[in-house]
Amino acid sequence: MAAAAEQSAEHFRGQARLPGFAAPRRYDLRLAPDLAACAFAGSVAVDLDVAAPTRFLVLNAAELDVAPGGVGFAPRGSGQVLQPVEVTNVPEDEILIICFNEVLPLGEGTLTIAFQGTLNDKMHGFYRSVYELNGEKKNMAVTQFEPADARRCFPCWDEPAFKAVFKITLEVPSETVALSNMPVIEEKVNGPTKTVYFQESPIMSTYLVAVIVGIFDYVEDFTTDGTRVRVYTQVGKSAQGKFALEVALKTLVLFKEYFAVPYPLPKMDMIAIPDFASGAMENYGLVTYRETALLFDEKHSAAANKQRVAVVVAHELAHQWFGNLVTMEWWTHLWLNEGFATWVSYLAADQFFPEWNVWTQFLEESTTGFKLDALAGSHPIEVDINHVDEIDEIFDAISYRKGASVIRMLQSYLGAEVFQKSLAAYIKRFAYSNAKTEDLWAALEEGSGEPVRTLMHSWTKQQGYPVVSVKLKDGKLQLEQTQFLSSGSTGVGQWVVPVTLCCCSYSRQEKFLFDGKQEDFDLSGLMECQKKDNFWIKLNVNQTSFYRVSYDEELASRLRYAIETNKLSAADRYGVLDDAYALCMAGKQKLVSLLHLIATYKDETEYTVLAHAITTSLNIAEMMAVAAPEELGSLKKFLIDFLEPFAQKLGWDAKSGEGHLNALLRGTLLTALAELGHEATINEAVRRFNVFLEDRETPLLPPDVRKAAYVALMQTVNKSNKTGYESLLKIYRETDLSQEKVRVLGSLASCPDPVVVREALDFILSPEVRNQDAIFLLRGVCSGAHEVAWQWLKENWDYILGAYSGTLLTYFVNITVSPLATDEKGDEAEEFFKSRTKASIARTVKQSIERVRINAQWVKSIKGEADLGNVIRALAHKQ
Repeated sequence: MAAAAEQSAEHFRGQARLPGFAAPRRYDLRLAPDLAACAFAGSVAVDLDVAAPTRFLVLNAAELDVAPGGVGFAPRGSGQVLQPVEVTNVPEDEILIICFNEVLPLGEGTLTIAFQGTLNDKMHGFYRSVYELNGEKKNMAVTQFEPADARRCFPCWDEPAFKAVFKITLEVPSETVALSNMPVIEEKVNGPTKTVYFQESPIMSTYLVAVIVGIFDYVEDFTTDGTRVRVYTQVGKSAQGKFALEVALKTLVLFKEYFAVPYPLPKMDMIAIPDFASGAMENYGLVTYRETALLFDEKHSAAANKQRVAVVVAHELAHQWFGNLVTMEWWTHLWLNEGFATWVSYLAADQFFPEWNVWTQFLEESTTGFKLDALAGSHPIEVDINHVDEIDEIFDAISYRKGASVIRMLQSYLGAEVFQKSLAAYIKRFAYSNAKTEDLWAALEEGSGEPVRTLMHSWTKQQGYPVVSVKLKDGKLQLEQTQFLSSGSTGVGQWVVPVTLCCCSYSRQEKFLFDGKQEDFDLSGLMECQKKDNFWIKLNVNQTSFYRVSYDEELASRLRYAIETNKLSAADRYGVLDDAYALCMAGKQKLVSLLHLIATYKDETEYTVLAHAITTSLNIAEMMAVAAPEELGSLKKFLIDFLEPFAQKLGWDAKSGEGHLNALLRGTLLTALAELGHEATINEAVRRFNVFLEDRETPLLPPDVRKAAYVALMQTVNKSNKTGYESLLKIYRETDLSQEKVRVLGSLASCPDPVVVREALDFILSPEVRNQDAIFLLRGVCSGAHEVAWQWLKENWDYILGAYSGTLLTYFVNITVSPLATDEKGDEAEEFFKSRTKASIARTVKQSIERVRINAQWVKSIKGEADLGNVIRALAHKQ
């Protein structure tokens, strides 16, 4: 450190992290946004500790205009202000290097910087979002700093470990509402502007600072212990904030008990932002959301929207403790924030809405984690981050969903009570500071007496997960573990696997750790159970652990019997299907055996399991269209015959007093039947839609089935008859409900005609579609049109690269490239991105091309199944 005094400014370029010879303790930040000119001016006074001799102060700044004359450093107690001899802005490293003539005195001092910037339209840093007020378009000013964009608003030490206190003052137009992390302590109005002073914050990281300026309505209430909670919305939409408000009030109380630490701030504001890149952001005391993740309209929102609001609110409020109060030391430990908040949001939703069966629905999170982690181009949960450009790409299914799944696995292994008490101890120990993954393991090890580090290292420090192959021989269970890869090749990983199994019934369960490559287990009672006619065995009971299971043919057939006779729990029925699908895709099982398995779910009663059977079926149909188009008609007949009885039972209209899960299932089923071209569904959908087009309040098309009706309508559209397409655009243009807009966008490209799909894709780039919403239209591209979407992406790439950034840009690549299913398209994508990849999308490009190769391989293996056509026809006939 002492050598730092001799360094030149050049030494600091190209470094992954800021040097540690000075650290901020307190920021006094003033911002004056000009909403009409889309610009802002500001000044910051940072109280620093200079810990080692240096002539330099190095901090983050990006896209800010810092005048050297507006920079000074005042050592505490000296009465003098040191002026820098040089202020160097290094745009490629997003740093500001301030060089002084003399070595700065050790100890405390204050660095002052004046700066100016632009309210950008990129949804990061300090940006503008557009909204309507009395028919007039207006700008609001919004911040989104995670992971590393506080530097676009003010010069700062923009790393999570540099925690400090923030005193924020805003100069804003008098008629606006100004919000920040803390409550307002004073407002001074001066004609057209006012100065708003906020209470000083507790110690926190820069990425959690938030500032919002605009005109809003709100609803408010107080928790039982007096914390004020508000939901802010656009003017006229406050009633849509009531459901989120109710959830927030309960959640703050629940988490106070669960973490055994009170909510640390005097208020909690939550606000819906019209332009917002991610789902929500957990800024301390001022959480920002997309409108679709916070607002719920009793008349026009679907059951799925309600569930999303509840889970997202719980997720963001969990961060107030796990992330904000205790913060990861560096982005390598991002999963600590996101994996944990994802898991605990289900804990909260289950507490408040037990009838939703959210822990069964949680398996969809695990499946998404499984899919990404089965790629050679995946990454460990704890991933080394060497440059800020790499951070955005790890806000992915590994950090969130695999992270949540391994936490659930650990909680299941240690027991709920021990786990909760150990977590509470961890939160107390690291409150107002930073922690690493190892710190969490130490607290859990201490609380449980179990070898948590040893168990968990294999899950967080290496990528991938195992498939446990199981056979029964001479009364012994033979287990073998190998790394599962969707490509069918075998990886080299090895895990400490917490195995649970049950035999013939859930009352007989075994539990042990399997950490070898291969092992035989002599299990008591297995021989006796095996003799029974109704014998079956199921590993990974209730799917609480993050591994797949491959059964030999005899055990697999016994499980099919257990499903048909309703012996397995919903979670286990889901798991058997999910594992079989993954093994089939990897070429480890034949498609005919997967189709036979799907047929055993004909009496399924659980929403999540049936929804997964539907998703799996549609994916198979998509591959069949490439591999054996001549068999596609028979396959669709089999799938329609499989789904139709469920749809007839549910119908289009909700039954009096029916539950949330039926509402979810109805939409999923009818949408699938429409996609499969089921004539009766399409005709009924069009009939109801035509009434809805004339009367938006008609009970004939409630929110839960609107998406199904829109997708069905698009099946009737072609280039010479675009009436349905135009009708959907009319609905899009006339609604001010974000969830309705998303439903329409998600349907526009589901048309079988490539000309219409192309027109829908072009609509993404029109000013009518907010950048944040492009992904919904892309996701809706129908299975036959992926090559159209790929061609469109290539032609518009330069524009997309300029208009989108961060996770939105990675979505364009992933959603468009991943569904392609031939080696030729894989080669094409590789060639295209060879000269067009930049650091922030490199990982996504690699993963997407790998998925194309996997699809192509699966297509070849389907082509090689000689008897496939006969089996499909036989199954269709049997149904």
